[in-house]
Amino acid sequence: MSSSNSETNHNGMFQNLKYDAPASIVVFLVAVPLCLGIALASGAPLFSGVISGIVGGIVVGILSGSQLGVSGPAAGLAVIVLAAIQDLGAFDIFLSAVVIGGVIQLALGFANAGIVGYFFPNSVIKGMLSAIGIIIFIKQIPHALGLPAGYDGGLSGVFGSVTTGPIIITAVSMVILVLWERPFMKKIKAFQLIQGPLVVVSLGIVFNLIFQSNPGLALKANQVVAIPVAEDFMGFFKLFTFPNFDRILDPAIWITGATIAVVASLETLLCLEATDKLDPLKRVSPANQELKAQGVGNLLAGLIGGLPVTQVIVRSSTNIQSGGRTKMSAILHGFIMLGCAMSVPHILNLIPLASLASILFVVGYKLAKPSLFKEMYRLGHRNFVPFMVTVVGIYMTDLLMGIIMGLVVAVFEILLNNYKKPFLFNASEHFQDGKIHLELAEDVTFLNKASIQRTLSQLPDGCSVVIDGSKTINLNHDVREIIEEFEEGAKYRNITVEMIEVTSQSIENQLSVFEPALKEHQSTIPS
Repeated sequence: MSSSNSETNHNGMFQNLKYDAPASIVVFLVAVPLCLGIALASGAPLFSGVISGIVGGIVVGILSGSQLGVSGPAAGLAVIVLAAIQDLGAFDIFLSAVVIGGVIQLALGFANAGIVGYFFPNSVIKGMLSAIGIIIFIKQIPHALGLPAGYDGGLSGVFGSVTTGPIIITAVSMVILVLWERPFMKKIKAFQLIQGPLVVVSLGIVFNLIFQSNPGLALKANQVVAIPVAEDFMGFFKLFTFPNFDRILDPAIWITGATIAVVASLETLLCLEATDKLDPLKRVSPANQELKAQGVGNLLAGLIGGLPVTQVIVRSSTNIQSGGRTKMSAILHGFIMLGCAMSVPHILNLIPLASLASILFVVGYKLAKPSLFKEMYRLGHRNFVPFMVTVVGIYMTDLLMGIIMGLVVAVFEILLNNYKKPFLFNASEHFQDGKIHLELAEDVTFLNKASIQRTLSQLPDGCSVVIDGSKTINLNHDVREIIEEFEEGAKYRNITVEMIEVTSQSIENQLSVFEPALKEHQSTIPS
């Protein structure tokens, strides 16, 4: 980016501060409960979610080319983080994988891999998000019911183990969140400025304080947020967790780091595209610059004890709806979060886990809506099968394996379709004047050998056939040999064969059409 463009962007950020400052406050109020809730769903220290929110706002916000995107801990990575912490054995060891993921993501940005998001089928992407939603939803049930940590008493023991206080908070919170999504609530201007999650968290704190005077309703220590509180300014920096690199050569850590890099990059690129579509000014964000910004963000987050970060659609869309104009709104929200974490952590420690569980119930439901399953089913088996394989695969195994399973099925569907349709043939259009017209597809590969061989062998003796390769860009050598052998043997079956641009020089033949115009153009260029 040139210095003049950079200066213009900086001037634009400060000129729009009257829009960005109010938007940053709203984004902060939405981000805090989500940061805490995602840390909870990830099985990580809750303070790690706050760290990621700060890094995503300030560091990624400054480096990103997206004007309206907001980054932070993402629900899409919660399942990976939860499994990785359990498998690797400790949070500080997991942080070394986050650092590796950041380095890989940074390398992807320099390798111009921003286009990679377009190569993942929508069916697999939607399957991934749906599976994450289902897992998040299920994992929050114990917190919503006030069950003890690590509860394994099964369904039969649930009713004897639940506690009343969290259930009341969950029930009231769910009613508020559901009502907040209704159209009549969105018509009220005051409610447009106040987000449902903020109301739920605030009311949860009120319930917690009221319940403290009633032993039957009082929340236990493991039923509320527990963020470390610093005694002074310098003590705040002692709260950060640093990565343990003792097992840096462990393949499991590198696999986790690569998984974080791939999934975080994919989720970021998808969010980037969605955010650009929502941008009232229709600006286009540079994908490779975004990967670099996210890579630096994850590298730093891993070094100081944060969760992996991505650009997040919930916060980004909130930023847009709240009137944000430039990246300054994302940066300011990060600074506000930093200030609150340093000055008022004791207030955050009053938030019931049941309130966060309610917010995550809604997040999980939105990711895995029943209407999405119906939509994928209506699109046909070519979309529905990879979608369901991805959902079931992630739920039964893990996120990376589930994505691979979905991709394999999706690719198989493409190859099967390609195998079945190496050429176009319609009886009413391709059987003219007694001739059978076979129009080859643009790309005819070795996978089409069997289908073409079978079709040519089944042509009736004594017919006339036209094999049209005029629209073919790539004709596999093996397939070309089959067609040439058919042409050679056709005379013994009294078959008349007419070839149209089916030669080893098919592309050159197509380009030769433009040669006269090219020569004429060149003749007009002065020497």
